Order: sequence, then C-alpha cells, then structure tokens
Amino acid sequence: MKKRFLSVALAAAVVMSATACTSNPAESKTTAAPAETKAEETTAAEASSEGEQKEAAEGNLITVGYAQVGAESDWRTANTESFKSTFTEENGYKLIFDDAQQKQENQIKAIRSFIQQDVDYIVVAPVVETGWETVLEEAKEAGIPVILSDRQMQLSDDSLYEAWVGGNFVKEGETCGDWLADYLEKQGRADEEINMVTIQGTIGASAQVGRTEGMENKLKEHSNWKMLDKQSGEFTQAKGQEVMESMLKQYDNINVVYCENDNEAFGAIDAIEAAGKTVGSDIANGEIMVISFDTTNAGLTDTLAGKITCDVECNPLHGPRAEELIKALEAGEEVEKLNYVDEEIFATDDTVDKVKAVNSLDEEGEYDVTPITQEIIDGRAY
Repeated sequence: MKKRFLSVALAAAVVMSATACTSNPAESKTTAAPAETKAEETTAAEASSEGEQKEAAEGNLITVGYAQVGAESDWRTANTESFKSTFTEENGYKLIFDDAQQKQENQIKAIRSFIQQDVDYIVVAPVVETGWETVLEEAKEAGIPVILSDRQMQLSDDSLYEAWVGGNFVKEGETCGDWLADYLEKQGRADEEINMVTIQGTIGASAQVGRTEGMENKLKEHSNWKMLDKQSGEFTQAKGQEVMESMLKQYDNINVVYCENDNEAFGAIDAIEAAGKTVGSDIANGEIMVISFDTTNAGLTDTLAGKITCDVECNPLHGPRAEELIKALEAGEEVEKLNYVDEEIFATDDTVDKVKAVNSLDEEGEYDVTPITQEIIDGRAY
C-alpha cells in the first residue's frame, strides 16, 4: 500500500519536472496550436488525471490475497462469501481471491502470485497440513504477513505465519462423542454394543485429522463402541454417498454414522434411504443415526427433520475475524497466534440438554445443546 503511494508521488514529480524543463517563454509567444491539438491534449490530460486518481485510490486500499481450498461444500461456500463481503473496497480493501479446486499445488501457485503482486497480506485456508515451508519462506522474505484460516499447517517454524483463526477440530470431535455417550445413557443403552462407521473428510486436512482424533479419543473411553470402518468422503456429498453405499454392502449392523461434515452426511442419508433403511435416532429399532459437523442451513434443516440427530457447529464466518487480525497488525499490535471461534451444538430433540466437555482452551465445563427449530435456522447467517 505504501509502495503504491510512493510510485504515484514519483510519477507526479516526474511529470512536473518534465513540464518545467521543456517550457520555454519565447516559444510560448509563437503561433497558437490548432484547436484540435488543444482538445487532444486536454483529453489526454484528463485521462492521465483520472488514471492517477484511480491509482491513488487503489493505493489507499489494503490488498489481501486469499488462497481458498475450493468450493467442495456448503460450509466452504459460506466461508468464501464471508471473506468477499468483508474485504470490499467500501471497507478499505482490495481482495484477490483464488479457488484452488482442492489442490495444494494450485494454492502454492496462488501464494507465489500474491507475492509477485506485492499484496499487503496473504490469507490461506490450506488444503492439507504439510508441504508449506518453502512458499511461506518466500512470503516472509518478501515481508508479507500470512494468516491461516480454518485449517492449520504443520511447520517447523511458527514465525512463518502471523496468526490462525478457526475451530478446534479435536475438541469438536470429542464434544460430538460426549454428546453420543450422554444420549445413549439417556436411552438406557450406555452399556450396549454400538457399531459405528466414519466417513472422513479429505485425508490430511486439519478438520479430518482433528475430528477423527477426537472421536478416537472417545472410543478409548467406551470399550463397547466398535468402529467398523473409516473411509474418506472428501468432504463432498457425492463421495459421501459412494462411501456409504459401499459400507452398507459390507456391514448390515451399522448403528451410527459419524460424518466429518454436513455434505458427507447428505450423501450418507441418500445412500441409507436408497438401501431401504431408515435414518433416525431410534437405533434400538433398526434406525441408523447420522451425526455431523458444520451446522450449515441445509444441515440444520435435516436436523429439524430428524435425519441428522446431532450437528456440531464449525463456524465458517472467518472473514470478520481475519479482518480484526489485519487491523491489529496495521496498528502495530501483537496478535494471538491461535484464535478459536465460539461454536454451538444442535440436536433433533432435548434428550441431552447439556454436554460436559473440554473447550478450546482446555477448560472443562457444561455446554448447552440446543434443540433445533425453524426460527433458529431462519435467523442464522449460513
């Protein structure tokens, strides 16, 4: 931003200097230029002035490059819109947005392009956790701060990024497991064998790693919970359906399907119903329970319909949170390295009204479980 101000000023100085050096009082008394020439000069001057004004206006904007994962889910779409609606010219920003289409190599190319364009800040929602050291070193050498959104990176040097904003995926998984344990206890099934399958997210993504680990931690606490299978649904509805179809052919005793995002849950529900089975919470009578993450509008609509029994929130509205970090950095302030967002738990009914769990700050407490209503769905931003 400051560099662009300097270039505008230098350009203006060169123009003024050139005018002074070529101006000759004696020549000014010679025959006047034709009217057409004067008009052309006026038009050119106006165009030059407008160009300089536009360049100066852009120089006032903070340029942010956002390397997004893709558009694989409803959650991701809401996350993208959050950034686009926050980093607008009206708010003082120029946003350069790149959709990586789920490929790390595309994100690395985008980051290098941002560096070449000399942006003020780079925001990355990394596809996977590893393989970022080299390109982040390049951003650091260029003096461009990097902010991570949603997913995290495994780095040997934490100084390669300024801050991260998102949810604690391990805690999300553990909270979901705690809800399931409480639900089964209320149903009088705490000691019965529960057969589960997991439709994982994109392997290596922070949300997949954390949510898988969180549920695995709870499996260790409940020896009667049996994880029959785990396969990746890549966070998409189509792949989620494909994986669920395969699991249903292989296992005829599935009680609970643990989906690592809503879109996978939609695919799983389609597969279960297509197989002639019923989705719901009454596993004692053969229904298959689906639990999920994200709490998108469509996910909560399925929760209201009883098709998703529990949906743990993963708040996608990271744009304003990223802006808060950028404002603080612009003011020369230090920012927290890890910035966790508040998240809620929604369920089909009030069988479980509170879950005793550990939050993102490793503080144990009781957290409300909200029975979903149409009014809640209508009042949410995503």
